[in-house]
Amino acid sequence: MRLDEYIEGFQPDESARRRRLAEEKSYEIIDYVEDLQTGLQSSLQGDSLVGSTAPSVFVGRSSYPNVSTGILAPVGQEDTAAEFATSGEWYQRGLDIENVLQYRTGLLNSRRSAKVDVEDVWDGFVGTQREVAIADRPVDVEIGLRDTPEIDLERYRNPQANAPSGPSATADRAELGENPHVPRQVKKTLEDDDWRAEGAMTYLYRRGFDVYDINQVLSVGALGQSQNRRLVPTRWSITAVDDTVSKFLRGSIRNAPSIDQVQVFVNEYIGNRYWIVLAPGSWEFELVEMKAPGSIWNPEPTGEIFMSSAYENYEGRSGYVEETAGAYYAARLGVLEHLESIGRQAKALVLREVSDDYWAPVGVWQVRESVRNAFAEGPKPDLAGEPGVAETFESAIGQIVPHLPVSLGALRRKSELVAGRQAGLTDFQA
Repeated sequence: MRLDEYIEGFQPDESARRRRLAEEKSYEIIDYVEDLQTGLQSSLQGDSLVGSTAPSVFVGRSSYPNVSTGILAPVGQEDTAAEFATSGEWYQRGLDIENVLQYRTGLLNSRRSAKVDVEDVWDGFVGTQREVAIADRPVDVEIGLRDTPEIDLERYRNPQANAPSGPSATADRAELGENPHVPRQVKKTLEDDDWRAEGAMTYLYRRGFDVYDINQVLSVGALGQSQNRRLVPTRWSITAVDDTVSKFLRGSIRNAPSIDQVQVFVNEYIGNRYWIVLAPGSWEFELVEMKAPGSIWNPEPTGEIFMSSAYENYEGRSGYVEETAGAYYAARLGVLEHLESIGRQAKALVLREVSDDYWAPVGVWQVRESVRNAFAEGPKPDLAGEPGVAETFESAIGQIVPHLPVSLGALRRKSELVAGRQAGLTDFQA
């Protein structure tokens, strides 16, 4: 379908309630957190949270290599514990910002300090945490708490400045209430202590494990050569898995034929809109972010659009992306999964608009899932899986720009691909 027809009349999903940082929203969250405090008191028995079911773990990065490491478990909602773990299911279920914050704040982080070197540590608190992480379903645990769980209400009064999280408490001990079910493939990576972490991650991905599952296993030091097995801070492990899997996928399409037309896909989710432009040629990738005043990371309501970008050529990148951080790796993964699925390579530009509807941070999972699903959903139900087609890369950008919060000139100044293609449009002829 021609691109002008593809995007004609495209508007944000008006069926979803607009999400703004309004006073009543903050009150709703604070009311929820106060109810959560009440639930904590009724769930605690002595110094233990008895009978909780832990779906995931968390490893902090402060004071590395002595880090805060925790077991995350819902309070009083053990039967639905699996729903609290971050995954692509959140997107499929259409969770909004408030839903995500309720899941995040509903997890008690029972934590204690630990050294990152954990090669043979399978007992004590860290051993229990590792068992929870490598299991393929939530695990019953009993956690002994040293102090009363605390909730920082300031995180909910000012969600733009802080990523909301649930209550936390220092743990004395943690014990398994059942034998965790560990997938055979994960057992294989554990037993092979000569296997580099990158190879083990790729192995699990090829065996059907999503990046969310691999991240949990990597974060507790259960992958890699024995002498290198360490706890990995959760934020680092998320990026490491996205990056490793993306490099594998990029290698798989390195000699693949190019797509033969300029294609545009679009998707919108919780205040973020994504335009994905694929053009004929060898692999290149760029993410350009445009963050509206009053949105996350650009909170001044009367300010200017904040733009950031990151780019890689056919050979990829050697250093960490600072400007767009984890969003770059999450978006790139979604694009490469699509290209690998069709056996093609392309030059890829992802334009991310962050509106002021994005009033609280939910994590880079929403970037990953929005890009992944852009290729399947389309701007309208009757266009699911179908791209808009343009004659050239230049004409595609020209038709998208009126829908962006920035001018073509501003975009050209920030984007390597947009600027670089103004003098070489024959590369993109359909």
